[in-house]
Amino acid sequence: MVAADQTQGQGIGQPGLLDRERIIAHAGFNRWLVPPAALAIHLCIGMAYGFSVFWLPLSQSIGITAPVACPADAGLLNALFTTSCDWKVADLGWMYTLFFVLLGSSAAIWGGWLEREGPRKAGFVAAICWCGGLLISAIGVYTHQLWLMWLGSGVIGGIGLGLGYISPVSTLVKWFPDRRGMATGMAIMGFGGGAMIGSPLANMLMNGFKTETSVGVWETFVVLAVIYFVFMMAGAFGYRIPPQGWAPKGWTAPPPSAKPMIAHGNVHVKDAHKTRQFWLIWAVLCLNVSAGIGVLGMASPMLQEIFGGALFGQPELGFSDLNPDQKKMIAGVAAGFTGLLSLFNIVGRFFWASLSDKMGRKMTYFTFFALGIVLYASAPSLAHMGSKIGFVVAFGIILSMYGGGFATVPAYLADMFGTKFVGAIHGRLLTAWSTAGILGPVVVNYIREAQIAAGVPRAQVYDYTMYILAGFLVLGFIANALITPVDRKWFMKDEDAAAPVVNTGNGQIGSAGVGSGGLDAKVVLAWLAVGIPIAFGVYQTLQSVVKLFG
Repeated sequence: MVAADQTQGQGIGQPGLLDRERIIAHAGFNRWLVPPAALAIHLCIGMAYGFSVFWLPLSQSIGITAPVACPADAGLLNALFTTSCDWKVADLGWMYTLFFVLLGSSAAIWGGWLEREGPRKAGFVAAICWCGGLLISAIGVYTHQLWLMWLGSGVIGGIGLGLGYISPVSTLVKWFPDRRGMATGMAIMGFGGGAMIGSPLANMLMNGFKTETSVGVWETFVVLAVIYFVFMMAGAFGYRIPPQGWAPKGWTAPPPSAKPMIAHGNVHVKDAHKTRQFWLIWAVLCLNVSAGIGVLGMASPMLQEIFGGALFGQPELGFSDLNPDQKKMIAGVAAGFTGLLSLFNIVGRFFWASLSDKMGRKMTYFTFFALGIVLYASAPSLAHMGSKIGFVVAFGIILSMYGGGFATVPAYLADMFGTKFVGAIHGRLLTAWSTAGILGPVVVNYIREAQIAAGVPRAQVYDYTMYILAGFLVLGFIANALITPVDRKWFMKDEDAAAPVVNTGNGQIGSAGVGSGGLDAKVVLAWLAVGIPIAFGVYQTLQSVVKLFG
């Protein structure tokens, strides 16, 4: 009995390396170390956006220089297990669907667990899943088993995406109650930037590993898994949470009368989805993302089909008039357009989320929808006028608001439901992303196909699509207008909302000595560790953009 009591005492006094109690910040900790830790994880899992860089090499992984076609009657089941013919890009593309469906569902399922166990454990598990999934995919490529790729990166990696995506949200909101939007914008900016860094890096690796018997993909997966594991572990172990009762030095929460849209209390995660406000914000995110993701997925063919020969100085040539060499030329130009949109997506995450701290979350979304309606509705006219610059700028702004919607919504949830369970509530809200990931591309792709089948010229096949996407934003505007403060009946009672004070062994409960500090050596090194890869990605993107206007 004594031994058992001693063991119990040791367990309480010495929390495990991944336990929440182990990462409560002590005096001298600088809160500006938390955003680069979050970025380290988001920049890695954000490569999910860039996986299309592998599709063409994988579609000829047996033929090496050209695809080995499967029998005409071979279906998807055959593709999952065949070792005698190459995969179709469409079969590989299902991994995108798995990524974002699993991201939303895993974030919803394990969001509550994250709040209980803390961000370090969630980040650790995310690293194991994402990087382990890449290694399983490498085995799938080496043995030519598509089902292993679906299982590895699609399912297991998708779970890692969900946990990694939401792991910093609650933590950052609590560290930066004075700048909620800016803090979450910094982290979620990394998810948009992951492909900007990972895609050119993957291209370099594949070219380096390519041989007469290999397209270099499985080797690239292994190297990326190792690099990402190091960065994600550094991020997970860099997480700290503020002690109970902590607040930034000199900051006090505004009184309820000053900002009625900011909650003074907490709604439990088990009650949040019972409120009208949760589902209105769900609709706001879903509609904003549906419009943006549909365009993002078709950006390259859209620019090529609308402007055709105008992309290389011969506006009299439509897309259908181009020969194969000319189509290859404009594909390179369109890659610059896609890269530029990605850059707007990334910058918009930080810009709009930071601006929302001044404007308020509701007004920021009003701006997204009102400006987006005008831009989508004017896109066909800009295209028919042949205004390449106007068209590119319009869609750059649209994609900045697409990214800004992702980055602003965690702060919107914290405003409405309090900070205590915001990570778990955000996890459940991300099912809106899963829905949008299906809705947006389906609308854009199927309307395009229907227009082409009806004989509409390629330069005009996107006109109806733009008007429908503008209609999505009208609905989003209405949903946002209906959002009001959450009824007080949903808020936890004071005795329920109070979390137990955990003795960290350093006596630092409350605000004293915690979280303060400016640009010290540790902060500079942490930001350089994530800033250098971001600078590499921006440089690579700008190089491709030069082709667009060159």
